[in-house]
Amino acid sequence: MNWIFLIIAGLFEVAFAFCLGKTKDATGNEMYLWYTGFFISLFISMGLLMKATQSLPIGTAYAVWTGIGAVGTVLLGILVFKEPVSFLRIFFISTLICSIIGLKVVSH
Repeated sequence: MNWIFLIIAGLFEVAFAFCLGKTKDATGNEMYLWYTGFFISLFISMGLLMKATQSLPIGTAYAVWTGIGAVGTVLLGILVFKEPVSFLRIFFISTLICSIIGLKVVSH
């Protein structure tokens, strides 16, 4: 169950990065709504990470959490924010995904 909490926490990390990215082009009330989404996502992400670390090793949990956030944020950047796509970016995202899976496999 704590692995599920950890995965959801990583997805909320992607959500707070997305909200932060959206604030760049927002003004007025829209900007404050994106900042509110950022803080709500941050709060949920951290809370779920804390819950997951009650039974998972902190090093593994933190690495998986940041890995999910990094991969998700790069993919959102490519898909939503029109960031460049290159072979090397995809290659290194793939190695991150393999590393996250590897940490899950070797964790007790």
